[in-house]
Formats: sequence, C-alpha cells, structure tokens
Amino acid sequence: MSALGRVVRSGVGRRRVQTLVIGLATMMAVAASVLGASLLVVSGAPFDDAFARQHGAHLSLQFDAGKVSAGRLSKSKNLERVSGASGPFRTATLTPQADESGPGWPMTVVGRGDPGRDVDELVLLHGRWATRSGEVVLSADSWLIPTLGRKITFPDLPGGPTLTVVGVARSVTRTADAWVAPSQMPMLTVPGSGGYQMLYRFTDAGTAAQIAAGDEAVTASLPPGAALGEQSWLTVKKSAERDTALYVPFLVAFGALGLVMSALIVGNVVASAVGTGTRRIGVLKAVGFTPAQVVRAYVGQALIPAAVGAALGVIAGHVLAVPVLAETEDVYGASSLAIAPWVDLAVIAGVLGLVAATAWGSAWRAGRLRTVDALAVGRTASAGRGRWAVRLAGRLPVPQPVALGLARPFARPARALAMGAAILFGAIAVTFTVGMSATLGQVMKAKAHDAADVVVPAPLPDFGPRPAGTQKRPKADPAAIAAAVESAAGTGRYYSAATVRAAVSGLTGTIDVVAFTGDSSWGGYTMVSGRWIDSPGEAVVPTPFLAATGARIGDTVTLTGLTEPVTVRIVGEVLDPRNDGMQVFTDVATLTAAHPDLTDTSHHIAVTSGTDVNGYVTELNKDLAPLGATARAGGLDAGGDMVVTLNALSLILTMMLVAVAALGVLNGVLLDTRERVREIGVHKALGMTPRQTVTVVITSVVVTGLSAGALGAPLGVALHGWVLPAMGDSVGLRLPDSVIAVYHGAELLPLALGGLLIAALGALLPAGWAARARTATALRTE
Repeated sequence: MSALGRVVRSGVGRRRVQTLVIGLATMMAVAASVLGASLLVVSGAPFDDAFARQHGAHLSLQFDAGKVSAGRLSKSKNLERVSGASGPFRTATLTPQADESGPGWPMTVVGRGDPGRDVDELVLLHGRWATRSGEVVLSADSWLIPTLGRKITFPDLPGGPTLTVVGVARSVTRTADAWVAPSQMPMLTVPGSGGYQMLYRFTDAGTAAQIAAGDEAVTASLPPGAALGEQSWLTVKKSAERDTALYVPFLVAFGALGLVMSALIVGNVVASAVGTGTRRIGVLKAVGFTPAQVVRAYVGQALIPAAVGAALGVIAGHVLAVPVLAETEDVYGASSLAIAPWVDLAVIAGVLGLVAATAWGSAWRAGRLRTVDALAVGRTASAGRGRWAVRLAGRLPVPQPVALGLARPFARPARALAMGAAILFGAIAVTFTVGMSATLGQVMKAKAHDAADVVVPAPLPDFGPRPAGTQKRPKADPAAIAAAVESAAGTGRYYSAATVRAAVSGLTGTIDVVAFTGDSSWGGYTMVSGRWIDSPGEAVVPTPFLAATGARIGDTVTLTGLTEPVTVRIVGEVLDPRNDGMQVFTDVATLTAAHPDLTDTSHHIAVTSGTDVNGYVTELNKDLAPLGATARAGGLDAGGDMVVTLNALSLILTMMLVAVAALGVLNGVLLDTRERVREIGVHKALGMTPRQTVTVVITSVVVTGLSAGALGAPLGVALHGWVLPAMGDSVGLRLPDSVIAVYHGAELLPLALGGLLIAALGALLPAGWAARARTATALRTE
C-alpha cells in the first residue's frame, strides 16, 4: 500500500464518528434518490413503450351519427394537424346480461374489421379477431371476465342477440370495452341511436394545449354539437401512472433534503478534520507530501465511507421499492418491474461526485497551508473568540454552567452554523412528515365519508352462478328500511345512497353514479369548489372526472347505459379518490325515469345528542332483521395500502434524516469537547461536578437547536404546502385548503422544539464523555 493509502486508511479508522456520519448521510441520499428515480422511470416506461409500439391514438372522439355522416368524418383525416387517423367506426353503449341474476354494467362496443395498424393497433392477448356476426373480442380492461367461449347476451336489444367471446385484446388508449365485426353493429344498434368513433394522431400532442388545438381543428369543420365526447391519451397516461406517480414528489423532496444534508455534513466533517488536524497536515508536508496529495488524502477519507453508504443506500432503495413496485406490476403486459441498473449507477455516480466536490472544497485549505505555519499551530482553539458572549451570558440570571454553555456557539460560529444546518433539515423533515400524515388522514376521511354514526350497508351482489337448487336472494326493500330507521328512537338525520353503473359519451368503461335520497350534505363529502347538490338534475363530480371529460362546473354531461340517457349539470367538485375518481353524485330523482328500481342502497344515520350508539344499533337491528339488513356503528371503511406505504416510507426516511442530523451534532460537539478538554479540566479542578459538565455540553447546543427548530418548522410547512398539492396533482386530485391546512399554532410549537430535541440527542454522548474525563488527564492534554 502506498503512503497516501496508509494515511487515508488511518484517517478513516481514527475518525470513527465522522466516518459513520458521512456513511449514513450518503446512504440516506442514495436510498431516497434511487427510489424516486426508479419510480419516475417505472411509472412511465410501460405505458410509453406500449403507446409507441401500438401507435396509440392521441385523441378519441365520439360523434352523433344523426348529426354527421361517415363520409364527412373521413375527410377529417386530411386536416393539417392530423398525422394519422382511423375510423369512422360504428359504436354503441350496451348493457349485457352478466349472469342469470340480472343485467350487468354498461360497456362501449365498437365495430372494427381488424385490429388496426397505423392508429390504435390492438394487441391480441388470447384467441383471434372477430370476423363474422355472433363473435366479440373483449378488452382486457373490461369489467366482464375475458374468458374465451363465454356467451354474452343483450336482453334489452330486439331479438336479444348473443355474442361468443373469441378473443381478448388490449388498446393502449382504452378506446373500447369490446369489438365486433362491422356487420354485427346493425343488430347491436337501436334505430336512431349509436354513433361514430374517430381515432386521431397529431403532429404535436405532448401537452394538453396541443391536444385541445388538434381537437379544435378536427371539430371546427363539423356541425355544432356533432362531437359527444372525447378522451385524450394524456388522461389515460396519467391514470396508468397514477399509483407510482403519487410517490414521486414526496421522494423528490426527501431526496433533495438528503442530498443537501449530505453535502453539508461532508463539508463540515472534512473542514473539521482539517481544522483539528493542522499539526498533522504540517507533519505530512514535512515528510514530503505535496499539497495535492494532502487534499486527496482528505477527499479519500470522505469517499471511502461515502462509497460504503452508497452501496447500502442502493440496497435500502431496492428494499423500500418492493411494496411500491408491487402495485405497478402487470401494467400493459409488464409482469415484473424492477429498478434499472443504470438508475443505480447514475445515482451512485452523482452522489459520490457531490461528496468528492464538497470534500475537495473543504480540503483545499489543507493544501494551501504552509508547512511552518501548520507545525506551529497547536490543537487548542483560539481563546479570543466569543468573549463578548461569555460576558453577556454571565449577566443572565441562570446558573454558571448554563451560562458557559449558552456562550459556546459564539466561540465557533462556523461549526455552530454547520450543526444548525443539519438540525434544520431534520426539523424540516419531521414537520413535513407530521403534516403529510395529517393530510393523508384527511384524504382518507374524505374517501370514507364516515360522518354517520350508524350505517346500514347495501347488500353484497350475487357474483357468479348460484348452486343448483338455491333460490335467488330477495332484494332488501329500501323503503321498508328507511321506515324502520325513521321510526327508531334516537334517529337524528339520515340519508340513503344507491349506486349504479353508467357510461359517459366518449369514455370507455363505466362510472359509479351515486344517487342520494334525503339531505346528504352532512355526510362527510369534502368540496373542492362549487357547492353540493340541492335539486334533481344537478351533480357533483371528483376532479379526475372533470379531467377525463374535459368538463367544468356549470357544464352538462350525459349518462348513458341506463334505460334512457340522463343529462346532469355539474354544480360542484368533490374530493373523492374512489374508483379513480370516475363518479357522479346526484339526487335519486334524477335517475327515477332511467333507473326506477334502485335497490342496492346503503343508509347513513346520525343519532340525536346523548344517544348511545351501540344501544341504538342493537335496537335497530331487531327491526331490520326481518328485512334482510343489518346496521353497524361507524362509517364505511376506507383504509388503503397506499396510505400505509406512504406513511411507512416517510417515517423511515424521516428517522434516517433525524439520525443523520443528530450524528452531525454529535460530530460537532465531540470535536468541540476535545478542543476544550483542558478548559474542562480547569473547571473540574475548580469544583465543577460531572452533572454540571453535562449541563455545559448540552446547553452549548440549545441556542443552535432552538434557532434551527424555529426556522425548520415554517420551512417544513412550506415544503408540505408544495409537495402535497403536487402529490394530489400526480393522481388527478385537487386538494382543497381544508386538507392542506393541517398545521395549527398549538402543534407548531412542539414541532419547533423538535430542533432542540435533535440537538440534545446528538450532544448526549459527548456530554457523557466530558463528564467521565478525569481532571488530571484533562489538564495534561495539550
């Protein structure tokens, strides 16, 4: 081993605390960066690859066949912005019979002669394409289980046609739920209904504005009102990436905190090593080391623990990614997702490069020191700095050990500033994590709508065939249940909610339509904008529904797939992440004509003040038992694995940041204590007890901890105010102020004191070492 290598190895082994601090700081930065970068890649890669491979449609438009002809639609393929188009295809929204128990949910059926090639090329996963009447190809994303040979009947159509599933396909932009041969469409379309579908690719389609421009160019030459609905590929892409995209802003925040803290910690450790090792630097130069070799020695002492920390960080990042990536598997045929090796290499190279640059900047001073000056300097710090602080602290009405400790940061302001920066980032992380947990709790509360004291859940539907000889389960009578609830002693206010499935023109798949009977405004629905429904014909929808349909508050949308189309006017935007936000909330009178038999109904009850909820439930169940229903206390369950994962990840990363901050304090206080060892010996000789020595060391970080905590708490609030809306936007949700504003004055005070706690934890070990040091040994130290 070369002489330089021996110096590096000796420095790493001798400075164990500094080595641990650098390694842990680097591990934290690498773990968060690997996880965040991997999710950025994973969230977009499956969809982007499939979209390019299948020539996905940038825009899918649904047209009214009564207002525009197929020939006129074909001419839109030659417009300036259009680079490719497919169609027109006849379409129909139909409700098949799911099993013998009754009809299923609406689905969009399109007549296509082949899977296509240039625009929206469909990928056959199983079977073959439908080439003649009586055959159908199901989408892999359809609510119907795509089983080859399955019979699908449409009892509401004339003649009740039956189709046989001959294939299963996937459209990357989800342009339909099923496809049939064009010759089949007349039998699936009632005269005067149905429409056309056109699929477009544009020359520029990377932003919502470009998609809107292409849409305007296509529809401008067509009759007004001919376009019934639209679906942008950006909406489908956001939906496909929703699960993993949620984590990205949160991990970017932690990754940035980790990287900045790593740079600060490394710079502080190396600068401290240079400051305390001045005589050693002089010896190294005296025996022939060049300035460049001295600088490389200190950079190497930082890079070795950083490399170990980076390796551990990669492992930690992979482990933390397991529960997140598990939620994204089987996306567009991706059966297994893993972190790309180039992500690991890029993060390691970037973090180690940052460590090297920071260490070099701090070690440069060692290379510039003159040999004679370095040899002439002892290890004892200058006694002239901070005397004004000592005199000022001595006048305070506090014990002398406390006064000595409070004045100490002013003797080493640069070191105190470095410790304060580490504490600051720890306080920011703690404040941010507490706020994020509270906001996620508010989102889950909005999702649960659990303001009710008692709920009578809707009966579970019958799925699959019934065993031979069994009778069809009778439907519970909502009117009888409502009468029992109304007559029960202790009932305050209540409402019922019935859920049906419907379709929206231009969108594939189905949406949930929740119809309320009674005043449901108190049920725990969190409004983002607008107001709650108060009359038939009005509707409230979540943010993703507005994004998918391109609608705004005040616009109307038409619900299809029911007995007859229903048009509702949107009066409000609600926070509700269930069913990917594809829901419509309206009054039951809105659906009376289109769906008169709403039997799958839940009832939500608020009891009167002073009523025992458990006793109320017991008595109510006596009346509900003959009706086939059961009441239970509490609202609907709305837990989520994603929330658990987010809280667990934030807790782990926060604890790592706090540990790094505490170790940064430990490193600074340890160096400071060793420099003051002779001063401590003098104080002990004059009668200072071990307990007073601990007080001096602990109080030496009080000013730094309080200052960093007082600054870190508002910065953590600001970080929360930036990251949480970005997390909501990544999943298509707008978070209202009531969900973001989770900090209150009484809560901010203990969060601000968190900086003091971190500082005290970091100073405990050096304080114990100083208290145990023997007076004679301390006085002999030069």
